[in-house]
Amino acid sequence: MATEIVMPKLGLTMSEGLINKWIVKEGDTVAAGDPVLEISSEKLTSEVEAPAAGVILKIVRGEGETVPCKQVIAWVGQKGEAVPDAESTEPEPDLTAEESSTSSTATEATEAAPAAAAVKHEGGRIFITPLARKIAEEKGLDISYIKGTGGNGRITRRDVEAFNPASVPAAKPAAVRAAAPVSAAYGAGLTGMRKVIAERMMNSLQTSAQLTIHRKADVTSLLAFRKDIQSKVKEPLENGEIGITTLLTKAVTKALRDHPEANAWYADGQYQVQSEIHIGIATALSDGLVVPVIRNADKRTLSDLGRTIKEQAAQARKGTLDASLYSGSTFSITSLGGQGVEYFTPILNTPEVAILGVGTIQKALALDEEGQVVEKQYLPLSLSIDHQVLDGAPAAEFLGTIVSYLEDAYSLIF
Repeated sequence: MATEIVMPKLGLTMSEGLINKWIVKEGDTVAAGDPVLEISSEKLTSEVEAPAAGVILKIVRGEGETVPCKQVIAWVGQKGEAVPDAESTEPEPDLTAEESSTSSTATEATEAAPAAAAVKHEGGRIFITPLARKIAEEKGLDISYIKGTGGNGRITRRDVEAFNPASVPAAKPAAVRAAAPVSAAYGAGLTGMRKVIAERMMNSLQTSAQLTIHRKADVTSLLAFRKDIQSKVKEPLENGEIGITTLLTKAVTKALRDHPEANAWYADGQYQVQSEIHIGIATALSDGLVVPVIRNADKRTLSDLGRTIKEQAAQARKGTLDASLYSGSTFSITSLGGQGVEYFTPILNTPEVAILGVGTIQKALALDEEGQVVEKQYLPLSLSIDHQVLDGAPAAEFLGTIVSYLEDAYSLIF
């Protein structure tokens, strides 16, 4: 019997995936575990393996198509085997109990009584799956009137299909026609991870009041501290235990404990300070950018923190990092120091309310306490905040706390 190849669910929040490229074609012979296509979701790009050995009998969905998780995209089996029709085998996407209930009763409710007036979503980001957005645009629906029943209130395909346009208040028909073109422009002409990045960056800029402040930290003592440790430890420190990124991350976690208002999310009109500190470390790939998350970073030792940062960055570049480690960050760090950049304006990784940009270390001459000329080394820092919930003064204090920890190297080992 032929075996179906389905769009995998790579994380709890993944509802659909984009087919980037088919590695095989119909008629090719594959072994179980052979990669057959490459897909991408909002968080990562990954290869899908053949679930069984045999011949690729039929490819149901082509490159560039967005497919709900668990839906059949191809069949593998013995040569000459018949495969079911695509329509008869299309499963429903994963639903929560609430989604299932909403879907099953939507039609009955519409037919049984006049549609209740829909409530318009005012302010904040609207969470919606790419497929649901596409369907809404094709139907000319204003997504701000659609109630999402997915995780975090995300609007799903079922929500769009169950939505009754007649429920939109008659006084606002123009809003229905005008809403779609704005979001439709995000990432236009792009595909895969590049399109996802474009959509996320534009959504970030459109839903937050971003302000960036700059300051440099005197890391002369910090670098001397690193050199001293390296000379005294017998075993080589090869896992980033005292790397600049590790030490900076440690300083950030300590500062976040002192300024919990920066360790927060703001979305859908709700500002929530997070009790746990999960740091996202922006990692460049050949075709884009991902943000692996170091969970409970404040509770890790320097050696554990350095090793985790190094391992997760390596796995992210290979595409083997667990999908769950691409989400849930409460604060992010991004660096352009390797490219020689000093200061820049990092864009918020929403719903986070702050992100730290790191530049390349600069050398400069300065006077010491005795008036002697000495060489100092400075680390440029750029902190972007959402001015809706954080003002400039407390943000400057938070950045100052990061600097103070960096300038007191021994405080980072406790």
